Amino acid sequence: MFDHILVPTDGSAHATRAAEYAVDLAATYGAALHVLYVVDVRTGHADAPVDDDDSRTRGETAVGDVAARAADRDVPVETEIRVGLPHETIIDYGEERDIDLVVMGTHGTSGLERYLLGSVAERVVRLSDVPVLCVPPVTDDE
Repeated sequence: MFDHILVPTDGSAHATRAAEYAVDLAATYGAALHVLYVVDVRTGHADAPVDDDDSRTRGETAVGDVAARAADRDVPVETEIRVGLPHETIIDYGEERDIDLVVMGTHGTSGLERYLLGSVAERVVRLSDVPVLCVPPVTDDE
């Protein structure tokens, strides 16, 4: 059913929960897992480069954590860090790599920005040509 599963991550607890679902689905279906971190162009300072070392380090840590989870389950994994608008970059990556399913958290690290600009997950759901599994955040009851 699924050959290529994409899990975008920002390193947040919500993204980690989504990654657990993605790894489990990839292991179940024998799919390759694609882990994507997007350096958001909207968060750069006017006089600072968006693609800075701190962003790259955060991205490498985020994709590395998910890749380690996949390796523990013998799931083939590809990682990538890109710069752009998150929802556009996720959609573009999915089209380029023939992704069959996107698994992502409903919340990320954006906070107030979500209410001002709309969430990345909502935009991916609206624009994706493939199914998108949205994983809700962990609650205190869990």
